[in-house]
Amino acid sequence: MGSPVVLGIESSCDETGAGLVRDGRLLGQALASSMAEHTRFGGVVPEIAARAHVHALNPVVRGALDEAGLRAADIGAVAVTCGPGLSGALQVGLAGAKSLAYALGVPLYGVHHLAGHVAADTLAHGPLPDPCVVLIVSGGHTSLLLVRDLARDRIVHLGDTLDDAAGECFDKVARVFGLPYPGGPAIDRTARAGDPCAVPFPRPLTTGPPAMRFAFSFSGLKTAAARWAERHRAAGRPLPVADGAAALQEAVADVLTRKAVAACTEHGVRTLVVVGGVAANSRVRALAQQRCAAAGLTLRVPPPRLCTDNGAMIAAVGDLLVRSGAAPAPLDVSVDPSAPLEYAALHPVGRGAAAV
Repeated sequence: MGSPVVLGIESSCDETGAGLVRDGRLLGQALASSMAEHTRFGGVVPEIAARAHVHALNPVVRGALDEAGLRAADIGAVAVTCGPGLSGALQVGLAGAKSLAYALGVPLYGVHHLAGHVAADTLAHGPLPDPCVVLIVSGGHTSLLLVRDLARDRIVHLGDTLDDAAGECFDKVARVFGLPYPGGPAIDRTARAGDPCAVPFPRPLTTGPPAMRFAFSFSGLKTAAARWAERHRAAGRPLPVADGAAALQEAVADVLTRKAVAACTEHGVRTLVVVGGVAANSRVRALAQQRCAAAGLTLRVPPPRLCTDNGAMIAAVGDLLVRSGAAPAPLDVSVDPSAPLEYAALHPVGRGAAAV
């Protein structure tokens, strides 16, 4: 008999996801998003997100089971995001996961959300090479990691964002440009009609002390884009939004891929894995492919549907943990909304929000 079917539940922000994975293979998944409810506020409202998770959790679990042609009784383990994320949203997912695990009599595994993004690539391309460099780019996180055995080994941080992450930069500049939320997809769409060389936006932290060579900072780029837009409007000139979007996207993609390839070269790693919501950006993907090919590196990027938050990625981590023989979470496992990424398993007790 093979490994058990692992149900993964994701509820860290505005997507409620469920996925089913066994032996590294995705069997079924379902996703519900409350993004439309947040659009008029220009960002995610935590209370609205938490209430949406309450309504969506059972339907997405049923949807994943239906797609896989399975019953609840076929689930052999449950994995759930315990952090980081919005506290109330995380609590909803954890409460549901605990209830299911208890009712089915199966083990429960707490998962770090960002480890889920890393594991998402295994569903498309198989086991991760040991070692590999992983670039995580999302709305709240931009990190360069050295990853070995994701289920067992400590994750080494080569560099992290010091202020605004790449996704935050896209969201905030899109608002200044008058583009809709979420900003990342809007910037990507608008940039197709623009000239990436039209505006000489800065490339933050591409020069400076060696200690900062793999760190990221997109706050200055965001400010530069905002000032550029302000100057046009103050002069009464129409804002060339497409050019601004293209130039901004080029600057972000340039910084991300330049640092990622340099990290691979410095650490003697031959595979770069790019994951997270911003990994769905067309220019990031294209420039990463171009630079990896020039450097003789293998590039792995999940398909766009696995880049954004989803339950399949959490199930993938759970599947790896089960197959590695990792201990399940204790009954009083809680959530940690600001959990640092150290290991794929995340079983906080007595810190962060109160136990469910």
